[in-house]
Amino acid sequence: MNTLSRELSRAGIMNRTREETASEIQHYIVIRGKYGELLEKASGMPVVEEELEEIKIAFEEILENWEAGESRDLSELFGDSDLTRLLLITAMMDGGFLEEEDGRLVLLERPVLDELTVELRFPIEELEDELERVDEVFNPGMVTEFTLEKRYYVEVMEVERELVESALEIAEDYATEESLVEAMFQGIARATLAEVVLQLAEKYKKKNELIEALMSMEPLTIETERERINIYFDEDAVDDFLKELQALGYLKVKGNRIWA
Repeated sequence: MNTLSRELSRAGIMNRTREETASEIQHYIVIRGKYGELLEKASGMPVVEEELEEIKIAFEEILENWEAGESRDLSELFGDSDLTRLLLITAMMDGGFLEEEDGRLVLLERPVLDELTVELRFPIEELEDELERVDEVFNPGMVTEFTLEKRYYVEVMEVERELVESALEIAEDYATEESLVEAMFQGIARATLAEVVLQLAEKYKKKNELIEALMSMEPLTIETERERINIYFDEDAVDDFLKELQALGYLKVKGNRIWA
């Protein structure tokens, strides 16, 4: 975090570091039972059917060319669908079909998928449209996970598009792909909002008139050949954004008067 902040500062990009302790709560619906029975009950429930299909594919991949009595290293068993494979391996170990020996897994007996007891876990929002039916058909359980973690941020204080793009390029060596994508969209949206506000400030000299004009334009839209970004805001957020632009030297606001 501190190294990235220094790199940005050397490039003339205003930024500040921020730390916070944050918590996150995730709720999961858990469905457990024999694969064959779950498959039969899941008819007409696309989310559950898709998960069961992934399990079938992973099952066939894991057991391909694996005979009873042979051992495999864990690295041989995991691929693109790691979570699904972990679920299956856990199910086979619980069912007595696999055992660990010297850090390797030995296949004791080839299981029949339909008879294998598996556990499916879905974020509750994935099933929110079918919760009543899922509850009736599967009698599922629920798992809630609470995570407390320290998070570190470098907040870029710029709203000019060129500076935002430069900051993103520098951050590539320090941030995860996920955080970079989020920062990219935030940067584009904030820069676009700032451009529109500054254009309106040339026309409107009263803050309330500027905000009214801006609200009439919501959402602001950025369109490319393949995607569209819609930018939404409310009056209180716009008021705070004007204060931010003033702190950065782009605007001057005094009472209801505004100058670009």
